[in-house]
This record gives sequence, structure tokens and C-alpha cells, in this order.
Amino acid sequence: MARRVGFARASEHINAHVGSKELLALFAEGDALVTMTAFDGLELAAVSAGGATFDQVVFKSCVFEDVDFSRCTFTDVKFMGCRFISCSMERCWLNRCDFISCSAPGLSFQKGRFTSVLLAESQMRYAEFSEASIRDLRARKTNLAESLWRDVSLKRSAFESCDLTRADVFRTSLLGIDLSTCDISGIIVSNTFRELRGCIVGPEQAVQLAGLLGIQIKEE
Repeated sequence: MARRVGFARASEHINAHVGSKELLALFAEGDALVTMTAFDGLELAAVSAGGATFDQVVFKSCVFEDVDFSRCTFTDVKFMGCRFISCSMERCWLNRCDFISCSAPGLSFQKGRFTSVLLAESQMRYAEFSEASIRDLRARKTNLAESLWRDVSLKRSAFESCDLTRADVFRTSLLGIDLSTCDISGIIVSNTFRELRGCIVGPEQAVQLAGLLGIQIKEE
């Protein structure tokens, strides 16, 4: 049996049942339900999703520019090879969702709710996660450099081979989070360094963090 990749329970072979014009009409109505459909090569620009609910939906090679997804609900949704340009997913609930090979620099998830979300091999530099409630996030080989994680509730999550250089985790506890395979150069924390208590790092990272504490390590 093939190992399932990600959390979303939506088949990549699902058929397209909703066209772009129909989708825009649903958005215009507000609180739309978009379910059991796929979109391949969809392009949306300067529209609001109107707080829509997406359930078992696959987006392949889609381009979203200036699209407001704020307050939407995504359950069992896959984004594969999609581009997000100046978009917002603020206050969204993402439940069993996958972002695979996506480009989404600066995408805002501020004050959102995450339950079982995969970020894999994606470009999410400058992404905004502040004040989000996150449980069971899996980030793998994803660029999260200079991303914002302020005041985040981060539980049961894992980061593997991610770029977290200059990520801002002010007032976010990393207790139990394994960052040993990630680049955490220049990570931003409070002056008490309490965010780092209980996180897991490698020997070279420990040397970097010692510099934050003002500790000098004597070479033999």
C-alpha cells in the first residue's frame, strides 16, 4: 500500500465539477460551499472568497493574486504547485490541508487556526502566522525565512530541513519543537530567551544560540 503524503483526505484524481465562472458566482453570494471538486490551472485576481467553506477540494497549478480568503474554512484541501501573490488567509480554519510545492511569499495566516497542516517544499518567506492557534503542523523543506510567529500557540508540530533564518518567534514557546535540521540563524526572540526553553537543536545551533546569550565558547 502506498504511503499517504500529507493530511488532506482528497484524491488528486478528483474530477472538476465547478468552473471558474460558477466559483466566482458562489463567492459573490457569500458563505459558499465548494466541495468534491478539483481546479487545474485556475487563475483568480482581485476577488474575495466571501468566507467560503472548501471541503475535499484539490487546487493544481493555480494562481491567486490579491485574493482574500480570510475567514474561510478549508477541510481536506490540497494546494499543489500553486502561487499566492498578495493574498490573505487571515482568521481561516485549515483542517487537514496540504501545501505542496507552492509559492506563497508573504501569505498571511494571522489569527488563523491550524489542525493537521502540511507545508512541503514550498516558498513561504515572510509568511505571517502571528496569533494563530496551531496544532500538528508539519513543515518540510520549506523556506520560512523572516516569517512571523508572534504570540502563536504551537503544539505537536515539527520542522524538517526548513529555512527559519531571522524568523520572529517573539512570545511563542518552542517547547518540544525539534529544529535540529533547520537553519535558525538570526532567530528573533525576547530578551529573556524564554521562547527557546525546551526546544531541540543540534550542536552547531547550540553554538549560535550561545551567541545570543552572550556566551563565548573557548576553542581547544
